[in-house]
Amino acid sequence: MTKRLDRSNLQVAETLVDFIEKEALPNTNINAEHFWNKFEAVLNKFAPQNKKLLQIRSDMKNQIDEFYKKHSGKTINQDEYIGFLKEINYIVPVGNDFKIETKNVDPELAVKAGPQLVVPVTNARYALNAANARWGSLYDALYGTDAISEKDNANKTSSYNPIRGKKVVNYAKNFLDKNFPLANGSHNDVVSYKIVDNALFMTLSNSSTTEFKNINQYVGYQGDIETPNCILLKNNNLHVELLIDKNGNIGANDSAGINDIIIESALTTIQDCEDSVATVDAEDKVLAYRNWLGLMKGDLEDTFEKNGNILTRKLNEDKSYNTSKGQYKLPGRSVMLIRNVGHLMTNPAILLKNGEEVPEGIMDAMITSLIAIHDIKFKKMNSRSGSIYIVKPKMHGPDEVKFACNIFSEVEDALELNKNTLKIGIMDEERRTTVNLKECIRAAKERTVFINTGFLDRTGDEIHTAMEAGPIIPKGEIKNANWISAYENNNVKIGLECGLSGKAQIGKGMWAMPDLMDEMLKQKINHPKSGANTAWVPSPTAATLHALHYHEINVFDIQKEKSSDKKNYLEDILDVPVSKGHNWSSEDIQKEMDNNAQGILGYVVRWVDQGVGCSKVPDINNIGLMEDRATCRISSQHLANWMRHGIFSKEQLIETMKKMARIVDKQNENDPSYKSMSYNFEHSIAFKASVDLVIEGTVSPSGYTEPILHRRRIQLKAMPD
Repeated sequence: MTKRLDRSNLQVAETLVDFIEKEALPNTNINAEHFWNKFEAVLNKFAPQNKKLLQIRSDMKNQIDEFYKKHSGKTINQDEYIGFLKEINYIVPVGNDFKIETKNVDPELAVKAGPQLVVPVTNARYALNAANARWGSLYDALYGTDAISEKDNANKTSSYNPIRGKKVVNYAKNFLDKNFPLANGSHNDVVSYKIVDNALFMTLSNSSTTEFKNINQYVGYQGDIETPNCILLKNNNLHVELLIDKNGNIGANDSAGINDIIIESALTTIQDCEDSVATVDAEDKVLAYRNWLGLMKGDLEDTFEKNGNILTRKLNEDKSYNTSKGQYKLPGRSVMLIRNVGHLMTNPAILLKNGEEVPEGIMDAMITSLIAIHDIKFKKMNSRSGSIYIVKPKMHGPDEVKFACNIFSEVEDALELNKNTLKIGIMDEERRTTVNLKECIRAAKERTVFINTGFLDRTGDEIHTAMEAGPIIPKGEIKNANWISAYENNNVKIGLECGLSGKAQIGKGMWAMPDLMDEMLKQKINHPKSGANTAWVPSPTAATLHALHYHEINVFDIQKEKSSDKKNYLEDILDVPVSKGHNWSSEDIQKEMDNNAQGILGYVVRWVDQGVGCSKVPDINNIGLMEDRATCRISSQHLANWMRHGIFSKEQLIETMKKMARIVDKQNENDPSYKSMSYNFEHSIAFKASVDLVIEGTVSPSGYTEPILHRRRIQLKAMPD
């Protein structure tokens, strides 16, 4: 049983009380009595409103279901469908044009373009790695991934392979030639760098001297002016360091002595309390909050063993360079945002006066903001502009965005923060937000710092909303459906129309295959080309490689071009991906079932049994995919949809789940903490949770996986060891 303490009229888990009063509150100038009294007032005001908004979601879904049932077997006229959605207020009237008015935004979110990492804040090592991913070694990123081919004996061997190393250096020098071109010659020909009268000159192998075509790309240096050990360059407002060490492992064999090239990589990092974590009770929430506190105070550390060595990870220090105008300083870390949970879930960490669980999103807003005071009022290591950046996911339409902003206002008052200190990142990942995006931004026009197309959750909501419309096309075809491109284009168009360029981020979604960096380099350049000034990556290595795209593409020039887009994408966005006259073979159906079932089981077994909210899970072809609740939502909703429309039976589902569970067990056989599902299906809570996600998929709120996963994880945690 959870031990609880009385705080105001709240029943709070003792572990959370201890954290708040002994760790989070000290040095904030806020006393415990004030905090708990204000917290209760915020909850009393907003918890009932939270319930009403969730009921509106449910009512609208029922109305849409009835619309589809009424038109079953008929061709639905798009004008009639849109008219119906307007009639039930699913689509709201669009107001006059406006521009966001957000102030005190750090340049990393406003005037710089580059990668964004998303990381579970419950894992201290990952959280630190992500924060430190502001800077990354290009040589390491290339050498250690498939970005460099292993052809011609360039294998990744246990010891250094000079053939592969040469390929890495050639790739890097070509990057310099493309983005930092010399007035004459190539970076391959440089034999030395000299700083003369505060200008950078390169001596080439033919003894001639040259400068950059754009001399302003040189910024400063570190070390001795006669023999600098670091040259700082700048392109598209992104920095690159040339590390010079003629005695280094690489530099000794480089004509110019370049030992590494360091890329400014993840400009921003989302420390996640939501989709990539498994936080079902006070113990879990405190783990997340404590790591966030360490990040905001700057003292988070993690000690671990790697390759037989004991290492301690901590936050990087800032950087400083010599210039003709004095010291030029740059942050050593990403600017961190904190992703709170959405409006749906409650958590037993706190019980309200009426005995109900606390709405988790309100709890996150209050506590993560309290913690960030350590940064904005004292350390100023994260937001030099004094802002707290909260990413708010899974909101349905402008009323829910306004609700989040109203909570933020009350939290600011409770914590004695200036108005609009709390900024909001709006995840455009639910269909009711997509079709009302302009009004959603208007509801947060003084706080908006980010809109992002979360195409994974967005696809899950698309399937759930259209559950009664008919069988959805196969999952692999959805990414090519008409509504997806319209959705992505609309997000950029509305963002630019509302004045986000130069003031806030317009973001794109995750690259989910961390081992396929060559393919990422080919495909993910489309994100900056689309006009997005950030996009999600799964690792620090991926951030370094994706950063190369922002050197090649000046996103703000693209945004100027895209600002003339006047197309109305609504009809295409509402082009529901229902199969028209499908004729799938039994083999095709089984393949689709196998693929979805394996993905669900591979993710859920770690979530329920180990409390791992995000991990690299091998798919049915043993390709590692970054899985979180959003990917699980798609797979479970797709199976629920096909079963609902008789494509397969419940018996076929169970048989497939058991077959795939055996495969997942085999894939995890070398994990000593793994619990087999197939050893006893009746006793495997993880297996039951996976089946629940499909069988209950048609009625689960918005098709979210959280209610079932939380219920099953709590069940497992309550069992005796």
